[in-house]
Amino acid sequence: MTGMASHVTVTGHCLCGAVRFSGRAVEPAVVACHCTMCQRQATGPFMVVDCLPGTLTIDGEPNVTYYKSSDLARRGFCKLCGSALFWRSTDGRFEAVSAGALDDKSGLRLVREVFIDEKPAYYGFANDTKRMTGAEYFASIASVPRSD
Repeated sequence: MTGMASHVTVTGHCLCGAVRFSGRAVEPAVVACHCTMCQRQATGPFMVVDCLPGTLTIDGEPNVTYYKSSDLARRGFCKLCGSALFWRSTDGRFEAVSAGALDDKSGLRLVREVFIDEKPAYYGFANDTKRMTGAEYFASIASVPRSD
């Protein structure tokens, strides 16, 4: 991870290496999403690093397929190995990359859990994080300006 104190460049790749990516992280922080869609995708929370919109570059884009999981977002996967790599809002305001796919995880810390109201009881994190319900999360992003 390289960069200034808060905005850092992150790089990563899928399991087979057919897709590589880089972007500018909002901060060196991980967000765990416990929504039911992420649970189905990742068999648990999907852990991501938020990137500044428009900074994500993808090498091997022909090997990426996107699934529009809701009116809010689409999820990007490697066509060859199935690695879940990206979460991108349909309005362009948010981009996130899989924390597990990053090349360097050394400077990361878990800072927030969202959709905590959808988290199943069989797991929990010991980290002291900000925890938000789905409604609280949607309220927090409602005022973020569109990037288009």
